[in-house]
Amino acid sequence: MGDSTDKMDVIIVGAGLAGLSAAYFLADAGLDVLIVERGDFPGSKNVTGGRIYLNPIRDLFPDLWKDAPLERHVVRERLTPMAKESAMTIELRSERFNRQPYHSYTILRAKFDRWFADQVADRGAFLIPKNKVDDLIIEDGADKEHPKVMGIVADGDEIYADVVVAADGILSFMAEKAGLRDKQQPRHFAVGIKETIELPRKTIEDRFNLEGDEGLAQLFFGELTQGMVGGGFLYTNLESVSLGLVLGIESMMERDPLEEVHPLMEAFKERPEIRVLFEGGEVVEYSAHVLTEGGIHAMPKLYSDGIVVVGDAAGLGLSMLITVRGMEYAMASGAMAAQAIQRAKEKEDFSASSLAYYEELMRDSFVLKDLNTFRHTLEFMENPRLFSLYPQFICDLFEKMMWIGEGPKEGLFSTAFGEVRNKLLNLSTLRDVLNFRKL
Repeated sequence: MGDSTDKMDVIIVGAGLAGLSAAYFLADAGLDVLIVERGDFPGSKNVTGGRIYLNPIRDLFPDLWKDAPLERHVVRERLTPMAKESAMTIELRSERFNRQPYHSYTILRAKFDRWFADQVADRGAFLIPKNKVDDLIIEDGADKEHPKVMGIVADGDEIYADVVVAADGILSFMAEKAGLRDKQQPRHFAVGIKETIELPRKTIEDRFNLEGDEGLAQLFFGELTQGMVGGGFLYTNLESVSLGLVLGIESMMERDPLEEVHPLMEAFKERPEIRVLFEGGEVVEYSAHVLTEGGIHAMPKLYSDGIVVVGDAAGLGLSMLITVRGMEYAMASGAMAAQAIQRAKEKEDFSASSLAYYEELMRDSFVLKDLNTFRHTLEFMENPRLFSLYPQFICDLFEKMMWIGEGPKEGLFSTAFGEVRNKLLNLSTLRDVLNFRKL
């Protein structure tokens, strides 16, 4: 196999937020860290929408945020149910969101990840882009189901390490190769497509009623996914908007004939509610990617002899109906993996029993507590009424209340009660209410 005495302390496969976060701490602690990234540069293959919530991880990275190339801090939240010929937007603007330290930002990952990688390199980590990891170096471990990981094979070269950090994304080959992941289920994944549309900074601020670096996040659900699990998103950046669509893979597979994503995205963009938001803009990026939707149900085992799994590779994503989270989970998992690896290094014990400390840290953190709290979200979101009946009902109800016809106007309570009685009072919607209580 080669000379295993000449090896790294840690090899990290993937230079996304989780991998870079682990390297950030491990290199600072003086460990020899190698990051292998298949993209041209960190962030080049990332298509996240995106938005990052800082409060859960602010104290983990106290020196990182002052100069980080974040976009806009979000002060306006919009939720838009869409019917066939109407839509209604609920908006919150909060001064609490507009006070420092800001609780969330929009983010362009190609820009942020590249900057973050520079910070990691300054701490002494080695980063090799444009390299694909082909295999793990493994041997039989104490646990016959989970082999002992000794290093990686990249472009035919064997590189040894005490620990390999699998940060290689949602369809993690590393986790699968190490025997840490069961067969994946389509219901745990979605496909996301995104366009980045450039607009002048002043146009964005005028169009979305923003001042300075204020930002807006908007989520859409209903007719745009034609009854399939999913929704749309829009985020304002400093000089662009990120517009996209997310569709559950299982929902798409159940269509006959199979549904294509691109026509749905074009139909979404042609909606009059959407078209005016990016009018005059130029599409500078179009990308597609698989997203994790399974929450705690899609997680692999997080560790074994010589390996830990972090970020998207560990299934650390969560759709909470009104918010979508993942980036802060990725960074926290990388930080906690680094803490466990440092502890293992001190003991020179990189066995599964030693690296189990990583899972202990995760279970005590907001990450697994959040995923456990919202463990029923996937089941709730698989309800087709959430993407057909309810958006249509909401829009129809408010349209009826606002409409002035030729004859006398019915009372508002009578209008609302009549719509609820006629369309929502049945056993199916009662079950939905009971299921909602689990969230």
